[in-house]
Amino acid sequence: MNNGCRASGRGGRESGVKQWVVAVDGPSGSGKSTVSRRLAQALGAAYLDTGAMYRAVTWAVLRAGVDPADAATVTKVAAETSLVSTTDPDAPSIEVDGVVVDSEIRGPEVTGAVSAVSAIPAVRELMLIQQRAIIDSARSIVVEGRDIGTVVAPDADLKVFLTASADARAQRRSAEQAADVAATAADLARRDRLDSTRAVSPLVQAEDAVVLDSTELGIDEVVHRLLDLLSRAGAEVPA
Repeated sequence: MNNGCRASGRGGRESGVKQWVVAVDGPSGSGKSTVSRRLAQALGAAYLDTGAMYRAVTWAVLRAGVDPADAATVTKVAAETSLVSTTDPDAPSIEVDGVVVDSEIRGPEVTGAVSAVSAIPAVRELMLIQQRAIIDSARSIVVEGRDIGTVVAPDADLKVFLTASADARAQRRSAEQAADVAATAADLARRDRLDSTRAVSPLVQAEDAVVLDSTELGIDEVVHRLLDLLSRAGAEVPA
């Protein structure tokens, strides 16, 4: 078994410097990826897309010809796969066994199978260990996913649950992928159902999370609100 996911990019924690962790959770199409990257750029912080890690494992599973429902074999693939994830918000990228798979993990096959793979408890445990190691190695970091504020970083300095209406989410995602809106809406509903009902680390709002509905908000406005919240909490933010 190898060491799993390694971070590459911005440096580790500096002695005597406050480590800020921002957790951004929410369903697909809520804007959390763009918001998280913009926020990390504004703060000069690292950035981690945990969803990309699960997608990368799913890609490895499919490449190996493994049934995503075969929990034992999927877990074996996950344990033996080497992931390297950059933490630079200007150039987020992920490698599987030395192969850059940024485009491949966004394809329809991976999208269709990732919920099944990510629902396997042993896979989530492997990813949790790796995600926490990346967080601990960063001075400050913005982490996005579906269980960051509840499981991965429950002590985060700021927890955000970003949401949007089903229509807005479908419109955004279909525009990104040049896909049919109705088909995209159906797929998002399927993923929402699977992600929110899985037995381990389901998609839920942390009790102390700030809820932001981005339906009528632009990305810049959402980022500005988060910077304001961090400033009030004592973080050094750009003017």
